[in-house]
Amino acid sequence: MPELIDCRSLTERQPGMRKVRVLFVCTGNICRSPMAEVVFRRYAEQAGLVRSLTVDSAGTHDFNVGQEPDDRARSVAASRGYEMKGMRARQVRRDDFKYFDYLLAMDEGNLAVLRELCPSNYLRKLGLFMQYSAKFPGLEIPDPYHRGSASFERVLDLVENAAIGLLDHIRRELTAETANGQ
Repeated sequence: MPELIDCRSLTERQPGMRKVRVLFVCTGNICRSPMAEVVFRRYAEQAGLVRSLTVDSAGTHDFNVGQEPDDRARSVAASRGYEMKGMRARQVRRDDFKYFDYLLAMDEGNLAVLRELCPSNYLRKLGLFMQYSAKFPGLEIPDPYHRGSASFERVLDLVENAAIGLLDHIRRELTAETANGQ
């Protein structure tokens, strides 16, 4: 795993700073988005930003609501030290668009669904998770569900890379707000 920037001094300096809320979105919320959630949460903890973030995941469709993440996703995540215990799939809700600052889709198809559901005044919050990747910009995170475990490994590689970029983006955003007295 690449080295993360330690942001503890930022959060210690500004204990009342606003929370940034991030929602990762895929189709059924059992493979890609829960992997993104656990990876991003771990990176935020390691960077000392966990108190400044709210992280969740959801699916655009309801066919897995209440289910645990896919066994293959849990296995691959566990092999790299990520814990997915207690996670349950949920569907995107209308109030998510108001609550979250970032609603990040894993692919263009899910982004299109989010755009259809999203009130126009919140469209600026939508994007692709991979837009934050330094190594793989412009790529989508492919759905590994109907593929083998190697596909889950590839998804986790992409997620880890984009999570670093997103965390750096949010760190810069919080730093700027702190510097501007917001």
